[in-house]
Amino acid sequence: MAEIINLRLARKARDRAAATRTAEANRAKFGRTKAERAADVAERERAERIVDGAKLDD
Repeated sequence: MAEIINLRLARKARDRAAATRTAEANRAKFGRTKAERAADVAERERAERIVDGAKLDD
């Protein structure tokens, strides 16, 4: 005999799981400290200065 499930509870569990996956993705994307963001900006600016300094004049 088939197992009886409550569709409302199943739907809520599915939605909770989706919200958890979204939260994990957002933590990975936005969950950096201020120091990490500042270091990333400094590294990017340093790389731009190196590239700009290596350009040949026309």
